[in-house]
Amino acid sequence: MSERPDFQPSTLAIHTNRAYEYQSNSILFPIHQTATYIHESVGVTKGYGYSRGANPTVNALEQAISALEGTPTALCFRSGMGAISTLCLGLLKAGDHVLLSEVIYGGTVRLFQQVLGNFGIEYSFVDTSNPQAVKDGLRTNTRLIFVETPANPTLKLSDVKALAEIAHARENTLLAVDNTFLTPLLQDVLGLGADISMLSTTKYIDGHNATIGGSLATHSQEITERLRLVRKTLGTIASPMDSWLTLQGVKTLPARLALHCQHAQQVAEWLEVYPRVERVYYPGLDSFPQKALATRQQKGYGGMLAFELKATTEESLRFINALKLCTCAESLGSVETLITNPATASHCDIPLEIRERLGVTDRLIRLSVGLEAPKDLIADFEQAFAVVFGGVR
Repeated sequence: MSERPDFQPSTLAIHTNRAYEYQSNSILFPIHQTATYIHESVGVTKGYGYSRGANPTVNALEQAISALEGTPTALCFRSGMGAISTLCLGLLKAGDHVLLSEVIYGGTVRLFQQVLGNFGIEYSFVDTSNPQAVKDGLRTNTRLIFVETPANPTLKLSDVKALAEIAHARENTLLAVDNTFLTPLLQDVLGLGADISMLSTTKYIDGHNATIGGSLATHSQEITERLRLVRKTLGTIASPMDSWLTLQGVKTLPARLALHCQHAQQVAEWLEVYPRVERVYYPGLDSFPQKALATRQQKGYGGMLAFELKATTEESLRFINALKLCTCAESLGSVETLITNPATASHCDIPLEIRERLGVTDRLIRLSVGLEAPKDLIADFEQAFAVVFGGVR
């Protein structure tokens, strides 16, 4: 049952569950930069004892995100990886199995291969875009299906509703979705049946490259309280300052997402017909194999795309370096357009043969389209092509 009131997204982001500060009537909720809190008397507090467990500014951000997610509450973390780590350590034990998307953020791969596997948590990767492959990949001890859709960096999609039905046909299997690329405003994964929504708030939620953070949201109070306990124990709670900055980003999220989608569509359409471009991966293009699924389960096609040039790996990297307006950086979802080569950045730990099979080639370029005018971005591409290829189309 959704907790969202009947507001349009722009109103929702600004006003719903908004926390006010009543001492001074400040329109912005203050930063409670404190480690501890005064007890009114022995054993009596106003709900806060130590900021590793809870903090008023963090709670204000959690209220804002829960409004977007349509859940009673949400939990915020120091980073997206902090959120995923807390999720896994909170809900899994040695001997449990996790089924993961085979195309997924490289940090998630590292977490399982280099950390969680050492504690006896089993895992395997599968093409989650194929529901039958997911069914075939389930084991008797599968406790979690963890999906990223759209997938980083190839934008490959998974049918959340279909995967939720597969998970819920079993007694003890949950579906968690990394919804970082779209946020709840463009893809309501909980409404589609997922049990847990995970966001790297570093990206579109903040939107200004100012913070590192993550969140988890679920309709299950039992899961929420379990994760709250584990977060307190591990010390993965978000910081007050980062929470305050992220709160400001939430207010402009609907407006920013609308522009991200518009600009990405224009850039993708231009790239697709440019002679030096081999292929473009963007769900809003008719050439995208899963456009029908994107249209069905998303409210927009997002601001992320990837493409390959008709060029060598060296020429592709020179193209990135020749850009002047687009910034070479690993993150995404900010007002600035960011470009990167996943093979040398976010997915560098994945062996070449696996990356090649998944489409994460050395030549793949990932683009987070920002809020600059598409005309200016396209002009930047044109001059970079001229630098690398001498102006020859």
